[in-house]
Formats: sequence, C-alpha cells, structure tokens
Amino acid sequence: MAPRDIDYQTRLIVSCFFEEDGSIEDRGLIEPDGVGDDDPFDPVLIADKLRELGDDYDEKVIQPLINKVQKAAKDQMATAFGDCVDSLCKSWMADGPEVTQEKQLLKASVMLGLYVKKKCPDLRGAVQDAMANFLTTRLGSWVSQQGGWDEVASQ
Repeated sequence: MAPRDIDYQTRLIVSCFFEEDGSIEDRGLIEPDGVGDDDPFDPVLIADKLRELGDDYDEKVIQPLINKVQKAAKDQMATAFGDCVDSLCKSWMADGPEVTQEKQLLKASVMLGLYVKKKCPDLRGAVQDAMANFLTTRLGSWVSQQGGWDEVASQ
C-alpha cells in the first residue's frame, strides 16, 4: 500500500475514532461498510478496534500527560502529543518487552486520544490532527509493512 494511501486511511480512521457513533457516516464522508463498494477497508471498524485497544487506560498515568497536552500551544500540539505517547511507551517497556515498539506506540496514542476525547473536549480537534500526524509519521511505514490498517487491526 502506498504511503499516501496509508496517510488517507489514517486520517479517516482518526476521524471515525474522534466522531460520535455514526456521525461521520451521517455526514456522507464514508460509507458504513467501507470507503468504496470494492474496497475492504473499513475505517469505522478499525476505529472501533482501536477504541477497544485503548479502553483500559489508567487515569493516574494519563492525567499528568494530559496536563502537558493542555498547556501546549496549538502549534506545539503534535510535539506534546508525541512526547506523551513516548512517555507512556517507556512506562510499559518493563511490563511487556515482548510487545513491539510500534504496537506500544499505537496503544499509547489510542489511549491518549480516548482520554482527550472523553475528558478534554476543547482539545479534540487539535489532538485529532496531532494523532493523525503522529500515526502517519511514526507508524505509517510499519502499517504499510504489515499490509495496511486492516491487517494491523486484526492482529
């Protein structure tokens, strides 16, 4: 899969991830069963799987990181988001060294995104953009190597 396709798919997935149930479909941005009739890619399904991945977050760990994100200027949001994800990953390294760095980055970004969505609605737009940029920049080539988002979500 071409990097541009991964970028496009990542932005669709993150949009679904941050939208309320069904609202992105209601606005006609995507079809509920995928991007096109012959395309098996389903950003709604992948966003749901990412939510499951991040649902078991720990507020004691994430709250201090959210404070950093809240204090970041809009033009520094992507950097603050990335720093917080890296911090979460470092805290897990001793707990689960068998998990690949990429999966840790994915889990941490999803957990942080879920927390912002639920607890800091005023930051949703900025963090949504930061999350999409982070996933594309830091994990885009890995997602492509895995065979795309469909494969990553099924692992």
